[in-house]
Amino acid sequence: MEGSQTILQMKYARIVNGIAEKLGISLEEALDRMYNSETFKLIDGKIADLHCRSDLYLIDEFINEWKEKGDLPE
Repeated sequence: MEGSQTILQMKYARIVNGIAEKLGISLEEALDRMYNSETFKLIDGKIADLHCRSDLYLIDEFINEWKEKGDLPE
């Protein structure tokens, strides 16, 4: 794995942890939600340089996406 991909994977791990903490869900559910989101597709595709944004900013983007869809866990 090339260096930049390793750094991106570490970023994803921090984001998953942050999502789990903010929403009070398991790491597995947070990981599943992240990988199946539109926001993840944009980040992974390096669209609009979202991958350069802070972890906290991206966590909020994921949560905002789920709020807009009415898909936040109870």
